[in-house]
Formats: sequence, C-alpha cells, structure tokens
Amino acid sequence: MIWKIYVKRSDNAMNEQRNFILAIGLSILVLLVWQYFIGSSQIDERPANQINGEISLEESEDLSNIPLPDNDLESEDKISLATTQSTQVSKAGPSVERININTEKLEGSISLLGAKLDDMRLKKYRDTIDPDSKLVQLLKPYTSENPYYAHQGWVSDAKSQTKLPNDETIWELVSGNELSVDSPIKLQWNNNEGLIFSKEFSIDDNYLFTVKQTVKNNSNSSEILYPYSLVSRKGLPEDYTNFFVLHEGYIGVLGSEGEKKADYADIAEQTESFENITTGWLGFTDKNWATVIVPPQDISYQGRFTSKGNGSTYQVDYLGSAQKINAGSSTTISSYVFSGAKEVRILDEYEDEYSLEKFDLLVDWGWFYFLTKPLFYVLQWLYGILGNYGLSILGVTVLIKIVFFPLANKAYVSMSAMKKLQPEMLKIRENHKDDRAKQQQAIIALYKKDKVNPLSGCIPILIQVPVFFALYKVLLCTMEMRHQPFYGWIADLSAKDPTTLFNLFGIIPWYPPSFLVIGIWPIIMGFTMFIQMRLNPAPPDPIQQKIFAWMPVALTFLFAQFSAGLVIYWAWNNTLSSLQQYIIMKRMGVEVELWSNIKNTFKGKQKKS
Repeated sequence: MIWKIYVKRSDNAMNEQRNFILAIGLSILVLLVWQYFIGSSQIDERPANQINGEISLEESEDLSNIPLPDNDLESEDKISLATTQSTQVSKAGPSVERININTEKLEGSISLLGAKLDDMRLKKYRDTIDPDSKLVQLLKPYTSENPYYAHQGWVSDAKSQTKLPNDETIWELVSGNELSVDSPIKLQWNNNEGLIFSKEFSIDDNYLFTVKQTVKNNSNSSEILYPYSLVSRKGLPEDYTNFFVLHEGYIGVLGSEGEKKADYADIAEQTESFENITTGWLGFTDKNWATVIVPPQDISYQGRFTSKGNGSTYQVDYLGSAQKINAGSSTTISSYVFSGAKEVRILDEYEDEYSLEKFDLLVDWGWFYFLTKPLFYVLQWLYGILGNYGLSILGVTVLIKIVFFPLANKAYVSMSAMKKLQPEMLKIRENHKDDRAKQQQAIIALYKKDKVNPLSGCIPILIQVPVFFALYKVLLCTMEMRHQPFYGWIADLSAKDPTTLFNLFGIIPWYPPSFLVIGIWPIIMGFTMFIQMRLNPAPPDPIQQKIFAWMPVALTFLFAQFSAGLVIYWAWNNTLSSLQQYIIMKRMGVEVELWSNIKNTFKGKQKKS
C-alpha cells in the first residue's frame, strides 16, 4: 500500500517537497492573518486611583489586592493592614520625596510613599532605533495613569489590631542618599506601638534588587506577621504584540508546581492560586522586558495570578509563611525583584548564582527549546567573531549546512537519480496508460532496481523547518536581537524590511499599507526560491504547474511580513541549497535544465523529457 502511494505521487518526486513548502506557506499565512486581525485589548481609561491594584483612600476596605493568610473568619473580621491612611497622607502623596536609583543600566526612583519600586528606566535601551528617542520606561509611578510597580510588606492575622505599613505610609530615609551598586538605602517606619519596620534596598550592576524587610519588636508581646510581595500593573504593555507564538503575561516557576503561564485574558476577574510552595519565582514577562519577584527560598509561600477592574489591572503576588517575632527580638526577610531587559547571559547567571530554577524561561524559547537556545548561543559566538548579527545569521546557516551535509547530500543524490528516471517513467506510463495497476507495478520495480526513494526530496525541507522556526523564535523573542543592524537599509534585523516595491523603494513619496510593504530582501528571497524550484522539471499536472509557478510570488508577500533577519536566512539558505543541488546534478551527469525551465515557465509550457 505504501508503495502505491509512492507511485501515485511519483510523477515528480519533488512534488512532495513542493507541496510541503506550500503547506508551510499557508501555515505562515494563517499566523500573519491572525496577528494582523487580532488587535491589542483596549486599556481601561478610568482614573488611576480607582484601578491601581492597591488600596486607595476611598477603597480602604477592599483588600483583594493583598495576599491574605488563610483563615476561617467571617468577612467582617478580615485582616487589618494599617491605620495610617488619612486625608493628609493621601494629599501629600504626589509631593512625597523620592530616592534616586542610578546604576550603569538603570535610572529611576523609589517613592517614600509606600516604599514602592515604581519608577524605572533602562539606560541602554530606547523605544526606537532613533538615538534621540526616549529611554524604555519599565516601571511607572503608583500615582501615574498606568502604574506598574513592585511592593513588599507585611500582613497580620485577621483579628490583629497591629498597625502595619501600607501603600499610604510615608517612610523615613535613615541611611543612604541614592540607590546605586555601592550604596544601598534604608527606610524606616515606627507604628508607635512597639514595632519598628525597616526596608533596605540594594542593587547589583544589572537588574536585580535585594529587599531586606526587618521588624523589630520593642513591645511586651510577641507578634505573628506574614511577609508578602507583589507586582501590579494597570493596562497592557505599550509594546504588547498579542501574537500567540510569543508568550506575554503571567509567568512563574513555582516549586513542585513547575512552570506556570497565563495570558492576560486568561486571568480576567479571577485568581489562580498555588499553595505550599517552596523555591521559585513569579512575575510578568513582556516581549523584551520582565519584572519578577523572588520569594525567600527557605520558607513556604502561597503564590497568585490575579486581576481586577474588569481585567484592566493585573497582579502577581506571594504570601510567605508566618513569622513569629518575640518581644525584644527582630526578624529579617530577604527577597528579590528582577526588573529589566531579558538578556540571556544575565538570566543564566542569576539562575546559577541564586538557584532560580529555569529562570531562563523568561525568554520564550518555544517547543524547540533544545534547538532554539543552542542556536542563540551559536549566533552569539559568531557575533563575537564577526561583529554583526546579520553576518552571524549567514554564518550559522553555513554551519547548519555543514552539519546536515551528509543527509542533505543523500537527498539531493536521490532527487537527481529520480530525474534521470523521468524518461523511463514516461515510457511506462505511455505503455500502460490504460492499466493503472500494471503502471504502478512497473514503476515500483524501477524504483527497486535503481534503489531510489521517491520521498527523499522531502528531507532537506524537513531539516529546514525546525531550524526555521528556531531562528524565528530567536529573532522574535531574544533581547539581543532587538534593534540590531545589518548593512544598507536594514537597521533592525528583528523588524521587517522597511523598503517596498510599491513606492519603488522610496523614490515615490508614498508609503503603502502594511501588507504591500514588499522589501528588497523578500524579493531576493522570492527570486532564490524561484531559481531553486526551476532546477527541477515542472510537474506534469497543469494546475500544479500554475501553483508552483506562483508560489515564490505568494511566499514573497508572506515573508515580507517577517523579520528581515529571517528573510535573509531563508534567501541565503535557498542560495546554498541551489548551489549544492546544481553541483550534485552535474556530478551525476544529470542535465541541468535551469534556463530552459525558466523560459518554459514564462511561456506556460513544460519541457518533455
């Protein structure tokens, strides 16, 4: 039966290969259509004091944003967070002092109102390739329209009347003037009931903050408190792609629960909880940036993904286990906040240094993780030698060709052998045109005699597919590829070719719609695909001839929507594959009918063998 299938499709062994290419092209079209028509969700435009993920003056009884200890008490007995909320404090909020953050990679500030990390800009990254564009702002102030911040604190048991610091607490700076690599800062607040709370912030030379929370108990009785930390953001990221190939949203690796992900839409007006967790981390991942909280790795905690405000405010948080603070003693809890660019080297270093399991999964490596990440490292290695990621892409393509040369060579040899059999196969069909069974038997015998596999032409494509998608993920998801130039007009390999045929590549002062932006490199890619397909004879079926004749044109339009780096890879790969096939065909004594096939394509004819 299998051989019958082979025979049925044996008119041209390369037809299978071409059909496979068509399937890939159609799949890509589906992805592009999906990306084009599924827009980002609209941001809720209510005032920030109504949707900010924290306690406001008007909603001081709404504690749903704070992780609470498990208890069986009725709602009226729920936990009291603090009693420092007052009209005076709230009005003072916008004018409360801020402490500057200044490192080689970060700038921003910490507000003494609530002691939040809520102002952060990345010095090495800008919004666009324009060197004068604004720095990427990651965290945004609690008092802004779309706040995005990290916050740490304490909660108590439901019946406790202990005053605790909260969002409206104004902290006192007791040491340090500016947060930098060599200069931590310490904040303090006294509840005037015997408890003194302090927060010490320090930062390394990359993107990791260490937050030490200390409670000193000068009262006459012990206290039981629970440490918590949260990241809250209102609205979706400004660079949110909403492309299902790339995960953006909630993410964490939570002890025995393993990796957990959720899109923003998945956690609309609900909560996903994880109980009795030790070790791990959780936070938000954007395309290029992330903000993550890391609980103390030596205590158990409860983790949550949650949202409120009709899905306009999103939050991750954890609540640590109870900490008993005896009279006259103190306790200190250390946690971490990562807020910055998802640079792979840095993520790997944090994973090793702090034993953060699978911290590199902040980068969405995809299903082909085993291929995607090594491919990234090879690109990085070549970049260190060549100094340009575009050249690295060309270099890694050559390396892939070398690695898979024996397999691809065998496939091209078999394809050439199939081509040599074309005259005999035509004779068999002519001799048995009225008896399909005998025709199949004769062709099977011909295959066996010459030891030819009619599906061998699919092998090069099958090799290319995972590499194609792995490289696609690298270009799409890795921070290192952002705003990397090639030569000429390609200023960003991770963006599509900005030129377009439809304004004669900039000569006409008009910029067409996105789907008509057909750049120079996509045209080069389409041309290389056309040449590669013309190395083989046209299929006998007229409909198939027309499909494959127009396929390079269709794929040119499709690939024009992909990143320039990916298009350059595919064009270069086509070129190398065509050269390899040409050499093998000449070596085997197979006639190369490239020019005649090209002429026949435009004449609408097929050369008979």
